[in-house]
Amino acid sequence: MEIKSTVETSSPSTSSSTSLSDHDINKWIEAQDSLKKRLITQDDYTWKLGQPEDNNESELLKYIGGVDISFLKNDPSVACGTLIVLDFKTLDIVYEDSAIVTIDVPYIPGFLAFREAPIFLELVNKMRNGLHPFYPQLLMIDGNGILHPRGFGSACHLGVLANLPTIGIGKNLHHVDGLTNSRLRELLEAEENLNVDFISLIGNSGNTLGAAMHSSSGSFKPIFVSVGHRVSLASAVEVVKRTCKYRVPEPIRQADIRSREYLRKFH
Repeated sequence: MEIKSTVETSSPSTSSSTSLSDHDINKWIEAQDSLKKRLITQDDYTWKLGQPEDNNESELLKYIGGVDISFLKNDPSVACGTLIVLDFKTLDIVYEDSAIVTIDVPYIPGFLAFREAPIFLELVNKMRNGLHPFYPQLLMIDGNGILHPRGFGSACHLGVLANLPTIGIGKNLHHVDGLTNSRLRELLEAEENLNVDFISLIGNSGNTLGAAMHSSSGSFKPIFVSVGHRVSLASAVEVVKRTCKYRVPEPIRQADIRSREYLRKFH
């Protein structure tokens, strides 16, 4: 079963210009710091991951969501945010919702959530307020969680605001806490890591910030999994393993495909 609906909205604007003042940036920092106090980085959910053959489905993770956003090439202020919900066992799409949006919040490194999270939050809240039976129990975000310069990426931000377990999926490594691409190559090429699915990303501080994962047999580039909210890294890695047909987990891959398709169709 597939359900599709569309809303048209505008992202809240912090500034109509293409840049922000130091005052605006400081407000964002204060907001991040405030939200970060509510962050939970361990498993905090009532469902179980279980195994594919388990029959007691009432207790298992059943619906997993993914969000992504695509931008119009000739007008990057116009975008399409998409929420996809999949059946965790079959990876079939059971729900789809898209929003054409006008964005005038500039992209500032380290503060992506202020540009994109309001769009995703509206899609999630629409589903929640409608008491939809396929409301996701867990959400994947095309962005980072605690693997972030301020330890609070878009997956954390959206997870706290939506009060949903979230996982961050990055395609490129954030250079934080001593983690660099050269260091990553050393780790990936180390003899003890040649035949493993993933390696933990431990910064100079000694903190584990995420995992680099070869998510499919045909993928040579790793993806970077990190805790968003209410999910441990071990659980996040397990969920990602079980939702990857290709390099990018299906909830995010399908959200990306659908958002681009919808944008082409209506613009």
